[in-house]
Amino acid sequence: MTSKVPVERTNDVNRFLQQVEKHPLQPVSDNRLIFALDATASRELTWDLASSLHAELFKAAKSANLAVQLVHFGGFNQFQASSWNSSPEQLLRHMQQVRCLGGMTQIRRVLSHILNEASADQSVKAAVYIGDMCEEPMAEIVNTAGQLGLRQVPVFVFQEGTERYATEVFRSIAERSGGAHMPFESGSAAQLRELLKAAVVYATEGLDAVRRLGTPMTKKLLTQIKR
Repeated sequence: MTSKVPVERTNDVNRFLQQVEKHPLQPVSDNRLIFALDATASRELTWDLASSLHAELFKAAKSANLAVQLVHFGGFNQFQASSWNSSPEQLLRHMQQVRCLGGMTQIRRVLSHILNEASADQSVKAAVYIGDMCEEPMAEIVNTAGQLGLRQVPVFVFQEGTERYATEVFRSIAERSGGAHMPFESGSAAQLRELLKAAVVYATEGLDAVRRLGTPMTKKLLTQIKR
């Protein structure tokens, strides 16, 4: 059995976590969403655009009493996770510290982290993953996604671009976890904004509230979500 590689925390992230510990923000509900990002070099061109939309997500999370944990990977085996937080300012500050670095994808590690969080003494309503590529074998990724499905933690996979193998893997993650897979065009702010909003609404208000959004992208999402 392979040993777990500890989550790496840079000095910037450590400072971020120290600030959270000094001024803890306890969510007023048990609604929790994990927001995971591929921060490898292939996403560098659209990172600034995505970051601006993430700010909207964090503001929506605060108004909906949703606690968010940020997870991202990039570079050589770098994998970072923040504390649970509902402050848009602190979450955005963390996002602004992230830089895209060349390296292999770590999607299975993301899913394993989500599973560990969901197995702790706290509920995880849903997870969002945004990426464009997959460079890992599918079998282990899909197996971990299936375990998330058993724990009723759906993964919403928003795919930037149309790379064929990534599409196959991402679709399988969504199916096995009970979530949804939606591609969006690189640089399309409107599409990604709709998808992120739908994920927040699902985590806080459930499937019926997503139906009430009535946007073209959310209607496509609803054809996949099973619960």
